Amino acid sequence: MTRVLSALVLLPVVFGTIWLLPPLATLGLAEIVLLVAFFEYAGLATALGARVPTALVLAGAAVVVAGVAYDVTAIALMASVLVVSVVSLTTTRRDDQALLDIASSLFPLVYLAMPIGALVAVRFVAGREAVVLLLAIIMLSDTAQYYGGRAFGRTPLAPTISPKKTVEGAVCGVAAGIALTVGLAGVALGETSITQRVLLGALVVGLGIAGDLFESQLKRGAGLKDASNLIPGHGGLLDRIDSLLFAAPGFYVFLKLGELVR
Repeated sequence: MTRVLSALVLLPVVFGTIWLLPPLATLGLAEIVLLVAFFEYAGLATALGARVPTALVLAGAAVVVAGVAYDVTAIALMASVLVVSVVSLTTTRRDDQALLDIASSLFPLVYLAMPIGALVAVRFVAGREAVVLLLAIIMLSDTAQYYGGRAFGRTPLAPTISPKKTVEGAVCGVAAGIALTVGLAGVALGETSITQRVLLGALVVGLGIAGDLFESQLKRGAGLKDASNLIPGHGGLLDRIDSLLFAAPGFYVFLKLGELVR
């Protein structure tokens, strides 16, 4: 019940912003998501013994999100990496933990900022329908994985990372994601072939599963069950967007390479 109530509060805010407000509002929401997700990430890094200069890295990550959205990714990323790296000369510990500190400070620019920026870029170049399609694929596939795993799950998918995930659940998620993409991609993206739709659905779900496992790996390494307790019944925000952090860039790249957007 707690999970349902949390979803009833959050989903209207997210979909309302994407569907009803101008694209710039999606960027604003994305920066807020980045802020929360970054502090949860910083908590994981701290649990691993890293020191992350939060204000500096967060500012750099915010620049990268906007840079990806406005298609100046390389400039934004290079500038942020240079600033964080140079400042690290004065803030990093001078011991065997130096590499841990520096890597943990640079990683969120790629792991958090670029994917969140990619989601905003989809809104800018492909429209609100495309973003809703992406979110719907992830949500439906997650649900299908959960219930499919409970009903049919026998074979562990990644037992050392996430013991409850099964191959059968993943297959159900992929099937559901492909079915939804085949049914709605024409409305969301315009003229697309069946092959393109099947490939897109499989790519988004596959990357979403990888993103989920990747974050589980980070949490397991830090000895934590959830990134935080921010969302009742769901854990942290990072736990909710872990699939999107891999799926959104893949979705955006697919649209670009497939020339489905300008």
